[in-house]
Amino acid sequence: MLTVRMDRLAPGRAARALDLGCGRGRHVHALYTEGLDVVGLDLAFDDVGAARDGLGGFADREPAGAWAGWTVGDALALPFQDGAFDVVVCSEVLEHIPDYRAAIREIARVSAPGARLAITVPRAFPEWLCWRLTDNYPHTPGGHIRIFDERELRADAEQEGFLYRSKSFAHGLHSPYWWLQCADWGNKDESKLVAAYRRFLEWDILERPALTRTLARLADPLMGKSVALYFTRARPA
Repeated sequence: MLTVRMDRLAPGRAARALDLGCGRGRHVHALYTEGLDVVGLDLAFDDVGAARDGLGGFADREPAGAWAGWTVGDALALPFQDGAFDVVVCSEVLEHIPDYRAAIREIARVSAPGARLAITVPRAFPEWLCWRLTDNYPHTPGGHIRIFDERELRADAEQEGFLYRSKSFAHGLHSPYWWLQCADWGNKDESKLVAAYRRFLEWDILERPALTRTLARLADPLMGKSVALYFTRARPA
C-alpha cells in the first residue's frame, strides 16, 4: 500500500536511498525491490525491527547487489553525512513534527545535488473533516498536530533548494474509513460498520481486483487521504 509512486522518483539502480520515518517498511521494501541501496530510519525501535523482519517476504524479488540498512534516529538530527542520498522518501511524517521545517532542512542537508525527494502528508480536506468530526482525532498521543496547505509545504521545500516537479494523490478509498472512525470515535473499536470497511480495505489491498483499482483511480484525485509532492535537489550553479 504505497503512498509514493516509484515511477515519479525514477531513481535508477545503485542509487542511495533514505526512507525517513520508515514505519513498518512499506517504502523501504519498495525501494529495495527497485534495486536501490536503502536505509530505513524511524524514531520507534519496534517499527524499525518490524520493517527489517518484513524484508524477508521479498526474497523472491531480491535485486542483485542491493542492500538495506536500518537505524533508529531523529528527523531533526539525521545521523548521515551531507549529500549522502540520491533519493529521499518522507511519507506521513511531517504532520507529527512540531518543527517540521527543521526536518526539511535536514533532508536538504543529506540530499545530494540532483537527488529526488518525495514528501507525503495528509491531504487538507480529508484531514480537516476528521478534525471536524471529533476533537479526539488531533489530540491522540503521537497523532497529527497540523493540517498542511500543500502550497505552503511546497514553498518550504523550495526554500531549502528543492525544485518542485509534480504531485500525486493516494488512498482515496481509505478516507471514508477514517471518517467513519471519527464520526463514532468513542465506539470505533466496537463499530460493526468500521470493522466491515476495514475488512473491505484489507481485501482490496491483498486481492487488488480491477473494479476497486478503477474506483481508487477515480477517488484519489477527489478525496485521496494523502498528497505526495515530488522534488529534485537543485544542483550548484
